Amino acid sequence: MKYRFLRFPEGKLKVVTFSYDDGCIHDIKLAEIFNKYGMKGTFNLNSSWIGTEKYMNLEQIKTAILDAGHEIAIHGEQHRANGKIRPIEGIRDVLNCRLFLEKEFGVFVRGMAYPHSGINFFCNGTTFDRIVSYLQDLDISYARSLNKVNGNLDLPTNWYEWNPTIGHNSENIFTLIEKFMQIDPTKLTFQRRVPKIFFVWGHSYDFNNNNSWDRIEKICEQLKGDDIWYATNGEICDYINAYHQLVYSADGSMVYNPTVKTIWFETNNASYKILPNETINID
Repeated sequence: MKYRFLRFPEGKLKVVTFSYDDGCIHDIKLAEIFNKYGMKGTFNLNSSWIGTEKYMNLEQIKTAILDAGHEIAIHGEQHRANGKIRPIEGIRDVLNCRLFLEKEFGVFVRGMAYPHSGINFFCNGTTFDRIVSYLQDLDISYARSLNKVNGNLDLPTNWYEWNPTIGHNSENIFTLIEKFMQIDPTKLTFQRRVPKIFFVWGHSYDFNNNNSWDRIEKICEQLKGDDIWYATNGEICDYINAYHQLVYSADGSMVYNPTVKTIWFETNNASYKILPNETINID
């Protein structure tokens, strides 16, 4: 039996994504920088803050974010930490935010980022398991955490505790970018050829407050590479979930793709592409 590894669209080995919180007005300039370098971002919005002072209004979100190919996600109606409020209040904060965003923008909104990194402390009868349970009931497909932002370049194993690689203000971000860019999974032994991710999070107001827009430009510039897929958080989640839905024969010689996505994968030295509703044979 051969090892089999996910590959991103066009067989790419690595993925880069960004996640920015609160929907502040500086997200407009940030999105323009992402566009300039071909990056993709997820912008986590607090629905009750939209259109208030220092935050984007509906038209700005549509034009600067959605029309440019980026993604919007839930950050709570009122930015309340899920771990510190009763489950019924957490449900209301997430659901109201989702209902508002979907109604106003006509798109599916199924991802989120925990407000106040809201799963690092629990009280009022809330537990992580209870939060995950109601997020699943609300059809939330992933939730970004900040519990373990420690330079990890591996793909997430728990979509409801998806930790970024690093924050944009971290002192060692450029050292870590260099490490990521130098990784070539095909040069590793068969059992270690897993794909890699570089996931940056932050608040765009940092660049304005610190007069450091050149920092995010440098980050984007150094993350450019031919073997990298640039995607939103939701695109990554949907693609990986589709990969895990592939159906294999008992001996692994046939693969069927029941999803609507084209999927790439590798077995030892052979690369494969499987179309929606297609069955292929593996040598």
